[in-house]
Amino acid sequence: MEKWIFEPGHTDAEFKIRHMMVSWVRGHFKNVHGEVEFDPADPQKLSVHAEIDATGVWSGEPARDAHLRTPDFLDTKAYPKITFASTRSEPRGQNDLRLYGDLTLHGVTKEIALDVHCSGTWKTPYWEESDEGYVDRGPIDRLGFEAEATIDRFDFGIAWTDSLERGGAVVGREVHIKLDVEALLERDLDRIEENKRAA
Repeated sequence: MEKWIFEPGHTDAEFKIRHMMVSWVRGHFKNVHGEVEFDPADPQKLSVHAEIDATGVWSGEPARDAHLRTPDFLDTKAYPKITFASTRSEPRGQNDLRLYGDLTLHGVTKEIALDVHCSGTWKTPYWEESDEGYVDRGPIDRLGFEAEATIDRFDFGIAWTDSLERGGAVVGREVHIKLDVEALLERDLDRIEENKRAA
């Protein structure tokens, strides 16, 4: 299978979690790196390795972001990275699959399942900044997919909360995760670099 490299500028991870039992708090990570092994002729087979910079968590509220980085939650000084490495996949349709793998979060590794939809591959421009301005060094093949999962944060040792009446909690246990990935064909990236060196 061909190897594809995440394009961090067009890849992100999002999570949402219940707050005070009545609303959702959402957060994002933009510094997401990784690679995919994928064959467009057989999209039900997919292998992924991803790494997220946990220190870059952003929820739109600086005080909350600072709290998320503390030992109450992500403890980013001790665990600055979140990683996922797939182990197997099951077909769920022509462009859909369930992807199983090991998620390492807060120093704990657990198997999770991601529901993945592949949006296909497209041949596109590839713009890079140069002394002459932006130059199109394409065409380049791009791959897109979306993945969703739900985890119990307590399984990963992230158990901070406080109680409300009637058995409620300040912060929910379930965390809903969504990944949007845009990846570039490694073979095309290598060709572009070779052309730049030869120029």
